[in-house]
Amino acid sequence: MKRQNQSSVVEFILLGFSDFPELQDEIFGVFLVIYLMTLMGNAIIIAAILLDQTLHIPMYLFLPNLSVVEVSFSAAIMPEMLVVLTTEKTTIYFVGCFAQMYFILLIGVNECFLLGAMAYDRFAAICCPLTYPMIMNKRVFVKLVMFSWVSGIMVATLQTSWVFSFPFCGPNEISHISCETPAVLELVCADISLYEIYAFIGTILIILLPFLLILLSYLRILFAILKMPSTTGRQKAFSTCASHVTSVTLFYGTASMTYLQPKSSYSPVTKKLMSLAYTLLTPLLIPLSTACETMR
Repeated sequence: MKRQNQSSVVEFILLGFSDFPELQDEIFGVFLVIYLMTLMGNAIIIAAILLDQTLHIPMYLFLPNLSVVEVSFSAAIMPEMLVVLTTEKTTIYFVGCFAQMYFILLIGVNECFLLGAMAYDRFAAICCPLTYPMIMNKRVFVKLVMFSWVSGIMVATLQTSWVFSFPFCGPNEISHISCETPAVLELVCADISLYEIYAFIGTILIILLPFLLILLSYLRILFAILKMPSTTGRQKAFSTCASHVTSVTLFYGTASMTYLQPKSSYSPVTKKLMSLAYTLLTPLLIPLSTACETMR
């Protein structure tokens, strides 16, 4: 490892999928197509809602906010990932790795709380239609969005600074597709037990609690759907809710498995696949499924 002092790292090397050199070109093509579809799909959602004045109510304004988050999530990871796939090893400087981790955490935490707020909004709209304008007005909407962003900034600042305060005195090769916290912690040569306690508690508060809120909201929505007199209406509601719940479960499930135990025993390939689930697939699936569900 290149270093200035005992633990001053100059650069890291992202290995990506270098274990499968024969598949690099195919993986690159698939990831590029998904990335472009993510950008295009979310851009259409943002433009469609912002250009239609009748949709400027909280229920719909959550969607462009979610799309901005998803595009930012993809932009923080995908360009660097595509570069990694075109070379055997990609060098990323300490500052670049710090910045990438910071934005991944900022946007990830933001999305966790934003999805929880959207589930609450949907619950209020379906289960409390008469009082919905009072429960979810524009002031409440702005507060929820601001809370999501401020929470992301606070967590990202604390966690990234903490991780990069540890000494790095081993190999500088990150066997991952990006500078995510668990992958970087594999290179730390110090006791991180206190950090692991923080990570466990933080994951419960940031990932599992919003996910529980979403599940409870959809459980109440499910009871409301079952009371619908129309069979066609129930089937339509079930199909739209199911697609969104599946996408959200994919995001929260894989993220919690990754961050609950930063130094877990999962194989490097498994960790990469779990990371791809919430960094590559959900930025495409969640806004589209949410938009379809809301528009219906």
